[in-house]
Amino acid sequence: MSSVLTQGAAPPHHQDAGILPKERTIAAPGFNRWLVPPAALAIHLCIGMAYGFSVFWLPLSKAIGIKEALKCGPEVGFFQQLFTTSCDWPISTLGWMYTLFFVFLGLSAAIWGGWLERVGPRKVGVLAALCWGGGMLFSALGVYTHQFWMMILGSGIVGGIGLGLGYISPVSTLIKWFPDKRGMATGMAIMGFGGGAMIGSPLAAELMKHFATPASVGVWETFVVMGCLYIVAMLVGAFGYRIPASGWAPEGWTPPAQAGQKAMITHGHVHVKKVWGIPQFWLVWMVLCMNVSAGIGVIGMASPMLQEVFGGSLIGVPAKFGELDKTQLTAIAGVAAGFTALLSLFNIAGRFFWASLSDALGRKLTYTVFFILGGLLYFSIPASAGAGSKLLFVGAFCIILSMYGGGFATVPAYLADLFGTQMVGAIHGRLLTAWATAGILGPVVVNYMRDYQLGLGIPRDQVYNQTMYILVGMLGVGLLCNWLVRPVADKHFMTEAELAEEKRLAHDKALASAAGPVTMTFHRTPVVWVALAWLAVGVPLAWGVYRTLLSAAKFFH
Repeated sequence: MSSVLTQGAAPPHHQDAGILPKERTIAAPGFNRWLVPPAALAIHLCIGMAYGFSVFWLPLSKAIGIKEALKCGPEVGFFQQLFTTSCDWPISTLGWMYTLFFVFLGLSAAIWGGWLERVGPRKVGVLAALCWGGGMLFSALGVYTHQFWMMILGSGIVGGIGLGLGYISPVSTLIKWFPDKRGMATGMAIMGFGGGAMIGSPLAAELMKHFATPASVGVWETFVVMGCLYIVAMLVGAFGYRIPASGWAPEGWTPPAQAGQKAMITHGHVHVKKVWGIPQFWLVWMVLCMNVSAGIGVIGMASPMLQEVFGGSLIGVPAKFGELDKTQLTAIAGVAAGFTALLSLFNIAGRFFWASLSDALGRKLTYTVFFILGGLLYFSIPASAGAGSKLLFVGAFCIILSMYGGGFATVPAYLADLFGTQMVGAIHGRLLTAWATAGILGPVVVNYMRDYQLGLGIPRDQVYNQTMYILVGMLGVGLLCNWLVRPVADKHFMTEAELAEEKRLAHDKALASAAGPVTMTFHRTPVVWVALAWLAVGVPLAWGVYRTLLSAAKFFH
């Protein structure tokens, strides 16, 4: 069947040579928009392994000694550890890679978010694949030659840039494909970022076990295999991206009226260059920063917190943490690992659940729930710990982690509602500097307060009480900022002429200025292709969930 397309339809692909230009990604009539989320998931499931990199720390800390770490002397400082080949790296040094991941994620997303809007998601996705996967290959060489500076450069910096580019690559595209389900669409993709470690961590553990020899802990070989897998999977995702033709809308969908204040959805578009000077941007920046700071602060301490608070009661022994022997400590560490796995499942599920719910509640009300409910749960934790109620303690943290993930997944739709969809990817990139800030602020608050409380001689099972109240205060700040968010003033939006120029610069000219009607063949995407695309990302995700459930089961035993 054929149809005549006028302005706003996808033109024939003869404007630019090559397969990466943005105009080559314009969807033909009949394209099924449900093919785009699996492409986004393919990329996010790969870069989400950043959360699981700690699986490499212990083996890497014995890269030379193999069975036991060959410790560096006191004269070998951090700078010397970058180049030394005579001793193993301590875990505290290896942890800097984790910090760099999220610092460079925020920086790269902020710097190149505008470029994404100009060149389209495919080119950015390809570059993200080369940075993330290629960074792991370069890190593999660093492990093989025992040069930590190569790991810092390969995975920490280049890989961190790949993280940022991969993270923001689908956001604007998904929001444009799903104007009727903005929260759900971004929730599906960003759920993948949280789920990447569920696949990558057990896969890495199996690979290291396979490659381990008396002369190698198997890490560099694992880096090579996973780096190659990630490059291939991310390239498939990048080439699966399509953008809708200008003016496209879902069949039968009507944009909400301007008066619909519950969702607070604008009909204008703000240029990314202006957002630094708009109060609403900074209010949402604080909303994200406070929500993430509170959540990320407890993620790293969840396992020791459970062990120190409940001690021997986790394994049916009436003893405090400091009274347990080595065998008992090992046993409760296994239970705590199950608790951590359980939290990761709620983190993933919350990204999709809360973001989808925000389509009905509105973004502002959804964050209000995060801050009020989260504050009550944090406030309840000292009482549930004091009463020895593991059920209330664990339940509170599971809900908290679901809202931590939900905050990430809901914020792109919040930005689209406030600032329009034309440059939402670039604006989201700049907002992610709040994540980089929270990645430092949250752990510092939790770790410093724990050490301070221990220094005062407070028992281990009570050292987290004051921290919980501080986190309640941070959520209170977020609640106030969210309450102050109002629709953006008209003066901040682009004029019709400015919007037209921005579309032209973003290669949308090919969409809007075709000379006369263009005849194209109409092909509706076969349902089987949609099913296969979802199967391709669903199978590894299901495997990751299964492995995580096995680990979480330890908590209930």
